[in-house]
Amino acid sequence: MKVECLAALGNRLGESPLWCNRRRRLYWVDSRGPALHWLDGGTLGSLPLPELVGSIALLAEGTGLLAAMATGFFILDPDRGTVTPFAALPDRVDHHRLNDGRVDRSGRFWAGTMNDAERLPTGALYRLDPDRSVHRILDDVIVPNSLAWSPDGTVMYFADTYRHRIDAFDFDTATGQPSSRRCFAEVAGPGRPDGSAVDADGCLWNAEYAGGRLVRYTPAGRIDRVIAVPVSNPTCCAFGGSRFDTLFVTSAAQRLSPEQLAREPLAGGLFAVQPGVSGLPESRFRGGLP
Repeated sequence: MKVECLAALGNRLGESPLWCNRRRRLYWVDSRGPALHWLDGGTLGSLPLPELVGSIALLAEGTGLLAAMATGFFILDPDRGTVTPFAALPDRVDHHRLNDGRVDRSGRFWAGTMNDAERLPTGALYRLDPDRSVHRILDDVIVPNSLAWSPDGTVMYFADTYRHRIDAFDFDTATGQPSSRRCFAEVAGPGRPDGSAVDADGCLWNAEYAGGRLVRYTPAGRIDRVIAVPVSNPTCCAFGGSRFDTLFVTSAAQRLSPEQLAREPLAGGLFAVQPGVSGLPESRFRGGLP
């Protein structure tokens, strides 16, 4: 299966690919750049950001983006080049930053924090509601990743990367409350579970950091398909394109030795593959600027 490199930018930590079906534009971030990037047809664009960024989301109204950054949530306007505070974390801890995030099917944005100095279980998972209230949902998190929802929104997926497993929860779409946490898949290797996307069949695609592959899991947690990518550290994936049949994949070049970089000249690049299945439009955050 052909995996094409769309942008060989050498991102230190490429993350959070996001297809905007309204503008037919693909967004993603370099968490450690830090910067927002986009690909519009064959044209690349970038917006430098003032602090580390973990993930982005589309807005229900307007053309801006919601971003989970080091100190809280911000609205990005790539057309005007502006970054506007939206909601702060109520209990932010030094040396912690927001990481992976995604909008649930009811329009709430979820993102987790991680200790960026040491891999300790001092992070948490938060829910940002459209009214800008921030709710702490889970504790004891090392590196939050793999946030995704089933097509009907009743199952939530979440991975704590350094625990080498992806969990599933029952999800109340009305209240935004997860329950009945259970192991969805043990990730024995070669890599660790990073960002995910759910396709129209309800299967979960996961990027395995340090594993050089994408793994498709059935709703029962069984490995259904594996696609090798030409870099060791794929970080996240998302469906997009006119028919949502393209899987976009970000990757990281950070912490690779000069010898490894010589073997992986595309590390930190943005990739695309057509896996033979289609995804769903990304849910949009239902809040926005006043």
